Amino acid sequence: MNNQTVLVTGGTGFLGVNIILELLKKGFTVRTTLRTLSRKNEILDALTAGGISTFDQLSFYEADLLSDNGWDEAAQGCDYVLHVASPFVAEQPKDENELIIPAKEGTLRALKAAKKAGVKRVVLTSSFAAIGYSIDPRNHVFTELDWTDENAPIQAYIKSKTIAEKAAWQFMEDAATAMELTVINPVGIFGPMLGGISSASLDTVVKGIIDGLITENAPFTFGVVDVRDIADIHIKAMLHPQAAGQRFLATSEGAMSFYDVSELIKKGRPELAGKIASIQPTPVEEYSQMSNKKAVETLGWKPRTREEAILASVDSYNFSNPQN
Repeated sequence: MNNQTVLVTGGTGFLGVNIILELLKKGFTVRTTLRTLSRKNEILDALTAGGISTFDQLSFYEADLLSDNGWDEAAQGCDYVLHVASPFVAEQPKDENELIIPAKEGTLRALKAAKKAGVKRVVLTSSFAAIGYSIDPRNHVFTELDWTDENAPIQAYIKSKTIAEKAAWQFMEDAATAMELTVINPVGIFGPMLGGISSASLDTVVKGIIDGLITENAPFTFGVVDVRDIADIHIKAMLHPQAAGQRFLATSEGAMSFYDVSELIKKGRPELAGKIASIQPTPVEEYSQMSNKKAVETLGWKPRTREEAILASVDSYNFSNPQN
């Protein structure tokens, strides 16, 4: 047990609950924010499924990305803040500000509360969305030096993550504070569900392919990373002295297409192949290239393979009767 306290925002999310699990296993005292405390049992059930049996070191605070209420209380007395909460919708909103405003304002609320509380470091969960969506991916290896142009014709979620991360760095520049900021930019997060808490990546890609809902390849490829490794890199980034003031692109080696995922599931879990559509392969030159070198070398991060992450997702669904 250690005597450090960490606030994790967005505890009901796929990533948030996995970070809470790892922090509790390591002996940290954990606080988490929820939009409504009525959802705390979802977290407790998931953590129980993950092997946690006592919750003396976990407490819950109500805080919304769009309201000032609750943030100062949640951050007071914390050593670190991991700001994971961010709005996401499966379908494009009619108004992009439905995503942009809570993403940016929520990030600034978390940073202001952390600064006021004298927190040592904030780790912000950004996204590859803030790196890789306005540069032609052909013949380019994406790194932390790349930024998505928020003025390019991009989807609302991508724009929201870019604007929120830029606002965080600007806050740090303007705030004149001893507090530190580190940013994690994950690609598509896969891996096992925890107590039934899923994510858009799992439901859209993995379940969509197994259920035969995805029948064509998409005109893009994507990086894959396991949620357990993203939880791990958040904690490494929180503690590592050299992580201060840095952003880290978090991905396993190599990109994948819907075709690759479908072929992997057919070969790795042939009993689930019944409904999987025949999808056309992606031309080799269309694959995005991303480097995790900085995270690996600076933080000693060792992510699982993309194949392990995808198959762990598959295995966490209960496809008890795959032919129906």
